[in-house]
Amino acid sequence: MKSDPIESPKPDRIGAFDSAGLAIEPRILKVAQAVRKAGGRAVIVGGWVRDRLLGLRSKDIDIEIFGLAPDRLESLLGEFGRVDMVGRAFAVYRVAGIDADFSLPRSERKRGRGHRGFEIEADPSLDFARASRRRDFTVNSIGLDPLTGELLDPHRGIEDLRSGILRATCPKRFAEDPLRGLRMVGFAARLAMRPDEDLIALCRGLDLESLSGERVFDEFKKLLLRSHRPSSGLRLLEATGMLDFFPELDALRGVPQDPKWHPEGDVWVHTLMAVDAAAGSLHEEAPKSDIADDDALSLMFGTLCHDFGKPATTACIDGRIRSLDHSKQGMAPARAFLMRMRAPKWLIECIESLVEHHLAPALYVRNGAKAGGYRRLSRRLDAKGASLELLERLARADHLGRTTAEALSGRFEAGEIFLEQARKYGVERKPPEDVVSGRHLIDRGLAPGPDFGRILARCREIQDDTGWTDPDRILARMGAEMETDLAGLDPPDGKS
Repeated sequence: MKSDPIESPKPDRIGAFDSAGLAIEPRILKVAQAVRKAGGRAVIVGGWVRDRLLGLRSKDIDIEIFGLAPDRLESLLGEFGRVDMVGRAFAVYRVAGIDADFSLPRSERKRGRGHRGFEIEADPSLDFARASRRRDFTVNSIGLDPLTGELLDPHRGIEDLRSGILRATCPKRFAEDPLRGLRMVGFAARLAMRPDEDLIALCRGLDLESLSGERVFDEFKKLLLRSHRPSSGLRLLEATGMLDFFPELDALRGVPQDPKWHPEGDVWVHTLMAVDAAAGSLHEEAPKSDIADDDALSLMFGTLCHDFGKPATTACIDGRIRSLDHSKQGMAPARAFLMRMRAPKWLIECIESLVEHHLAPALYVRNGAKAGGYRRLSRRLDAKGASLELLERLARADHLGRTTAEALSGRFEAGEIFLEQARKYGVERKPPEDVVSGRHLIDRGLAPGPDFGRILARCREIQDDTGWTDPDRILARMGAEMETDLAGLDPPDGKS
């Protein structure tokens, strides 16, 4: 599965819509026509309108229905297919066969002290100007009438899109949901916009501790995967003080590095450059990039976490700044960072392995590692959901995220050699299949028991060291070590 290429915003294309050229699904238009006939009005809201104004593709389409009571709307939608309510608290409806969310305009009010969440009340009598005040940013508060192409913009969102400014729609209510601070970071990076000073000030007062880990993870995921330059969002975390809520990231600031290898500055500066290099490998190469979605997520989080071990290990040794063993020491803080976000277990394990081995590509080439080393590393990574190809991508981002002459040239010669060797041995994506299995031992008269695992593990080591693919040859070597003729034992009952 390929990652979708990320397009750059095109503010010069902002203007009035030609409703005939919107390519809106015909069934959506028919629903809008039925709503108008019933005395209501359908308005496309949110990100779809914003992205179309910027000349970007957008998949999700949200439609608010004004002027119809809930039961009337549900009945009307039922004329187009089976209706499911996917967000009961928010009165959101889906119609089978139509790729859109339909909802009623609603008001939101933060629950009283000691209670989390919001009190939601659907109110079909709201006009668009009042209904859109609950939205986070002015650029997300623009509506579109799909039947006429009329743009509804009571909060000057189009002007902000043109000028590249991110503003709160309603400053008085912005802090009701602290997640909006992380959304600001993500939108600023993805849309290449700059928050105004009032929005920066609002974000400085947010308390992110009340947010669930899952919501935080989702915003980090969007920042890392959808931005050309995730560093711009991470710098906003720093500028607003929200970085304080992520101690593993905050700890990178001010940690010195040897200027010979890292003339760009401290570990925080290097990390920002590295995540941009990783993002560039995903988006600037598109559509030729064929990295899978899970690998893209692992690459971006792995790059963000790869030097988490440096704050605890950096010291001046013999006049040089060193961070000995920082790869292994970075595993624990990477796990803590991701666990607080409730990241999936597979991702946590993958990132731990990438952090542990992120120096391997350069070291393997420098030390002239043999085939066995590549095979064994491939097995260790595969056990955690990673691969040599993915590891090289992370090491490349690490290498390019600095200002050495080689990095500035865009080359990572060690990475190229590492991948060439991995491909030569056929282990760039997966380790070799085990040549000797339990079946071979049973066929030679050995009963399953505690020694089985040890024997098979040693057979695997022999296979990796030699590259042999003949089970008898491997078993003969193993038998010689055990002073037992494993290869020559007669298979029981004539088995072969």
